[in-house]
Amino acid sequence: MISLNDANTTAVILAAGKGTRMKSKIPKVLHEVCNKPLLWHILTAAQSVTDKQTVVTGYGREKVENFLKEKFDDKNLTTTIQERQMGTGHAVVCAKNQLNSPHTMVLLGDTPLITDQELSGLKKYHVDNASAATILTITENDPHGYGRIIRDKDGFVKKIVEEADATPQEKDINEINTGLMIFETEKLLFALDKLDSENNQGEYYLTDVINILYQTGECVLGYQIEKTYRALGVNDRAELARAEKIKRQEINNEFMYCGVTIKDPESTYIDPEISIGYDTVIYPNTYLTGDTRIGTNCEIGPEVQISDSFIGDGCKVKKSQITDSILEDEVSIGPYAQIRPGTTIGSKAKIGNFVEVKNSSIGENTKANHLAYIGDADIGSNVNMGAGSVIVNYDGQIKHRTVIEDGAFVGCNSNLVAPVTIKTNAFVAAGSTVTENIPEDSLGIARCRQTNKEDWVTKKMGRGYSDG
Repeated sequence: MISLNDANTTAVILAAGKGTRMKSKIPKVLHEVCNKPLLWHILTAAQSVTDKQTVVTGYGREKVENFLKEKFDDKNLTTTIQERQMGTGHAVVCAKNQLNSPHTMVLLGDTPLITDQELSGLKKYHVDNASAATILTITENDPHGYGRIIRDKDGFVKKIVEEADATPQEKDINEINTGLMIFETEKLLFALDKLDSENNQGEYYLTDVINILYQTGECVLGYQIEKTYRALGVNDRAELARAEKIKRQEINNEFMYCGVTIKDPESTYIDPEISIGYDTVIYPNTYLTGDTRIGTNCEIGPEVQISDSFIGDGCKVKKSQITDSILEDEVSIGPYAQIRPGTTIGSKAKIGNFVEVKNSSIGENTKANHLAYIGDADIGSNVNMGAGSVIVNYDGQIKHRTVIEDGAFVGCNSNLVAPVTIKTNAFVAAGSTVTENIPEDSLGIARCRQTNKEDWVTKKMGRGYSDG
């Protein structure tokens, strides 16, 4: 018996169709579930089980190929072009030159809920039983529209009959073809040479390969899985939404099993590649997307969006947005803060309500509690940014950097016009507009001296003005 480790396998992923029912200019396989294209989901599962993968492209192939180049830097991944969409059998024929492994697994690019667990089970069943072909099947109470699995008296699969070609008796069968199959490559190639398009659709069906192999005495099996939703194919926007809901629920459940508290899974959106440490609490209306890593003992939410960011242990983020940034341990963010790309915030720092930070580094224990803008700045430790303080970083042509060293104090409603440096332990008086560096341990005051004009209102506006 061949061991599973020795069963070298190539996956052929069919991704050439337009997806007419999606009513979109975007190729169907690039529509997203949990912020990942349909193709990403099935290809990621395939890479865990097969040794090589080839994606059959057609409609919108440049977009599909660009996505693959950007997201999958893998020498074992190739693409094959199906210039004319003439059926699933024809699509596999287009990939014949790539089929040089002992086994070939055929997958569909629009089945995002299939996991490596189902594919591994299919492959193991196929190898253990020395089958020429094995079909992944499910049982549906309403099999309308699907190809039916026709078995002989011994349980071997004789053929797959498409809905359009089925007899009334065959339409009563509720075991259906999912479209996912694995073959001995040599026998698959033999059967592909014998395909024809003599059917109601005038296409070359891959399913006809099953009957060709059976008729030549080969062993053809069906591997049935219980979780029928795994085989859900996405053909329209309603099915896309259904797949999204199922996948999101599975992701949330997995985090909860691993020690993360999610207060309301129905209103929590977490992408597939996110990591979250134990004892972290996720509050409602939270969106975690991209390549985001969250540590242990954090409180995230409610109403938080975090994308492509690293969040250290013990952080608290409330009603805020964080994008492409780093928070070290025990940082507090929000409410209503925006942390924009290129920002690093040191441990125990506090970024409070209505504060925006962009492309800046902020040291540990630094505080910007209210209504501040920090852009293109390097701020040290134990700095205080007063309410309404602004880094004036843009001169209309170039964005300049500001440096605020350890222990500095920036008073309320101050403008720091970059490039400028506030040295260690320096103070900026409230209401100042600073255009020159402030030395260490110094007080910088950059505002006009207050002058009171007595009786100015009365003289200017006339008596009674102040009484309304």
